[in-house]
Amino acid sequence: MPRLLFYGAISLDGYLAGRHDELDWLHATYLGEAGATTYDTFIETVDTLVMGRVTFEETMRSISLDDWIGERSIIVFSRNTDYVYDDERVTIVHTDPIAYLIALQSEDDAGDIWIVGGGQLLNPILEADLIDEWWIQIAPVLLGQGKPLFEVGDYAKRLEFVNSTQMGELIELHYRRK
Repeated sequence: MPRLLFYGAISLDGYLAGRHDELDWLHATYLGEAGATTYDTFIETVDTLVMGRVTFEETMRSISLDDWIGERSIIVFSRNTDYVYDDERVTIVHTDPIAYLIALQSEDDAGDIWIVGGGQLLNPILEADLIDEWWIQIAPVLLGQGKPLFEVGDYAKRLEFVNSTQMGELIELHYRRK
């Protein structure tokens, strides 16, 4: 059974992106001499990426699909029923994310699933208690405003600490569901 995973960076005050979805603060974060992160190890377990339309569009502005996902597939949830993207690796879904993800998790031959982004897509996933593991990188930046990782919701949880890793200026916290 595939695991649902969260892997992402936030500012010290909890924002995934600035007010206008900008990520310049993250791109300017020093990752150490070799630029080493846990990303390469993490992405090897992932078959499918899941995100909302805004996260997908912002990501596509800064990196090509080939460079980012290779042969993996992406599921993009969108409330805009006219939204399309012309690439066989990208599936646009206009239905309930929770029911879709539960069905996806029941596929035994599927690899792990990476939840990319936060906010409107992440909250219902949290409320349904579907995330198995968390990798959160914290950058030494205070944004003061922007797109928060966590919105207000009904998802109080206690997680199990796995480890922490320093990557240049970033500190990564790894947790799993208890």
